[in-house]
Amino acid sequence: MHVLLMLLAAVGTCLGLLVATATGTNPAQLDTPSLLPTIRRQKRAWIWNQMHIDEEKNTSLPHYVGKIKSSVNRKNTKYLLKGESADKVFRVNEDTGDVYAFERLDREKISEYHLVALVVDKDTKKDLESPSNFTIKVHDVNDNWPVFTHRFFNASVPEMSAVGTSVTTLTAVDADDPTVADHASVMYQVLKGDEYFAIDKAGHIFTTSKNLDRETQARYEVVVEARDAQGLRGESGTATVLITLLDINDNFPIFTQTKYTFTVPEDIRVGSALGSLFVEDPDEPQNRMTKYSIVQGEYRDTFTIETDPTRNEGIIKPTKPLDYERIQQYSFTIEAMDPTINLRYPSGSSARNKARVIINIMDVDEPPTFQQPFYHFQLPENLKKPLIGSVVAKDPDAAQRRIGYYIRRTSDKGQFFRINNQGNIYNEKELDREIYPWYNLTVEAKELDSSGTPTGKESIVQVHIEVLDENDNAPEFAQPYNPKVCENAAQGKLVVQISATDKDVTPRNVRFKFSLNTEDSNFTLRDNHDNTANITVKYGQFDRERTKVHHLPVLISDNGRPSLTSTNMLAVTVCKCNEHGEFTFCEEVAYQVGVSIQALVAIFLCILTITVITLLIFLRRRLRKQARAHGKSVPEIHEQLVTYDEEGGGEMDTTSYDVSVLNSVRHGGAKPPRPGLDARPSIYAQAQKPPRRTPPTVHGGPGDMAAVIEVKKDEADHDGGGPPYDTLHIYGYEGSESIAESLSSLGTDSSDSDVDYDFLNDWGPRFKMLAELYGSDLQEELVY
Repeated sequence: MHVLLMLLAAVGTCLGLLVATATGTNPAQLDTPSLLPTIRRQKRAWIWNQMHIDEEKNTSLPHYVGKIKSSVNRKNTKYLLKGESADKVFRVNEDTGDVYAFERLDREKISEYHLVALVVDKDTKKDLESPSNFTIKVHDVNDNWPVFTHRFFNASVPEMSAVGTSVTTLTAVDADDPTVADHASVMYQVLKGDEYFAIDKAGHIFTTSKNLDRETQARYEVVVEARDAQGLRGESGTATVLITLLDINDNFPIFTQTKYTFTVPEDIRVGSALGSLFVEDPDEPQNRMTKYSIVQGEYRDTFTIETDPTRNEGIIKPTKPLDYERIQQYSFTIEAMDPTINLRYPSGSSARNKARVIINIMDVDEPPTFQQPFYHFQLPENLKKPLIGSVVAKDPDAAQRRIGYYIRRTSDKGQFFRINNQGNIYNEKELDREIYPWYNLTVEAKELDSSGTPTGKESIVQVHIEVLDENDNAPEFAQPYNPKVCENAAQGKLVVQISATDKDVTPRNVRFKFSLNTEDSNFTLRDNHDNTANITVKYGQFDRERTKVHHLPVLISDNGRPSLTSTNMLAVTVCKCNEHGEFTFCEEVAYQVGVSIQALVAIFLCILTITVITLLIFLRRRLRKQARAHGKSVPEIHEQLVTYDEEGGGEMDTTSYDVSVLNSVRHGGAKPPRPGLDARPSIYAQAQKPPRRTPPTVHGGPGDMAAVIEVKKDEADHDGGGPPYDTLHIYGYEGSESIAESLSSLGTDSSDSDVDYDFLNDWGPRFKMLAELYGSDLQEELVY
């Protein structure tokens, strides 16, 4: 082999020289690497055997792997290994190139090791050959058992499934090399639950029984073992599968009782629940579709049974009112079934389950009942009929109490109708169909006791009274007309076409007749016999200076019984026109202004309100005047007080005059003279009076005052036409020695009073003096 390589290298070198000679290239400059590898001169190569090693070898370490050797044959060569596992897992003999493994290898962890081989000079440490990569493969040994991906699995399958129905698939993994025969093959076996389930080679679990009933057993625990072909297995080679049976609707409902008894009052509302029926259904709630029904022919029109979807119970409800006086007990048979059940699956219960229902009715005091749900009566208008119609209500109870009838005020606000105790309805007033064609009354029927007092039980009924039409309205214009005509209109010119209407009910064959109530006019009327008429010019040429507006009385008659006729005034305005017959100037027609009855009533109410308000104001003023005549109010007295700047000196100002003389003369007898005056100074002499703003007036002495009184007394005695009383002047101060005593409150000790007279300061300048005398500041200055 070595000789062959050297021969190939020599041949390649010769060929290169030949090519270089042919192209004129210097052989020394020839780029040898650019030549093809097949003709390239080969260097010395590595020499070694194929390297592999078995995993998990039981022999002692180290384990021989192989030999690396280079063609370099020198005594100073040295072999080295480089790589991640070099000098750790694998080592090489430096001299011989033998490679050894110093650890037991596990293929399931590392199946191949990649190393680099080097040959160097022992002295210079230089590479004698280029480094070479090589691989050491680890051969597999069947040393692993299958392991499931999970220790526990959950699965489900519908109950009553057919044999062979797939449940789930399990997977166990063997870590050995699958390329080696039987090393990674897995075999499955059911260790527990094999009477209902089985597993195939692919790990598919399927049912082996068709009688898997969820109502008998809802869950199954299946233990599955996994092993390889050579029988290696361990604890991790098993898994547990929890299989849950899914419910299907395969069971019929069964009544919990064979007989149900209910007691309800007879006035129970239609459609309300009176009792519940219960059944047992072992299926899950989503598969409970119980339907309840009454056996045909037994009160199916009186009761119905509805299913409560949340509780699967039957609710009995009445479909019509119950009457104790007619039927005291209802008895019928009911059945329960599930129409959605799957009949392919066998069930131990019957398809139809029946029970008996008994409903006892209790008697209650019921309100009266009318014989009809509503009443409809007809009444001609403009007529007071002795009897419009009758309503009849009865007491449904055995007591058969009397019934009283009443019309609700809210339904007969105009009080047009009345009803008696027999239910007869009359109209108190004549009715006008054109105002109200229908009247809807609410009639109450109240149960009365033996004394005629309502017991509280009542019912109502609607009474509809239709007012029939009578021909009591004459026809009139269908609309307001404002016709115009040119003053030079020709004979036969159409002025306006009129039509009529009638407030009464207009029949299909109604016919209105039109005519003019006067022939002395320049207009003529032609009846079109289609409930319209044409007003045309009779002679032509109107004299606008003489008459600008022509008033035509139009008679309109209907064909009713009796026939009615009305006169409607049509105002035709004569206008100036141009040569084309177009109106150029017309007089405005003064229309008669009409006021409706409602407007008149409103105006009357307003006038009445104003009159009442005026009368109230007048009475209030009169009462105030009377109050003033009897006594004046405090503010008015304050306004009428007159303040004087000077006060009289009082009786203590003189000792020459005795007021007791006047008293004795007035009483017709003389009084003994008063004792001497008290020498004490008067209280007013001790008071500190405030200074006056105006200069004081000089008073006369005591002699002057006595002279004045004597003069006045003589005048009064000798004056036959004077009043029989003395003229007295009231002064601001009175003496403390007066027999009549002081009329003023100035001598009162104000210290004992709780009244605060400071408010006199707010009464104005007229009360300034009183404020100064009674004020708190002055009272502190007074010394008694």
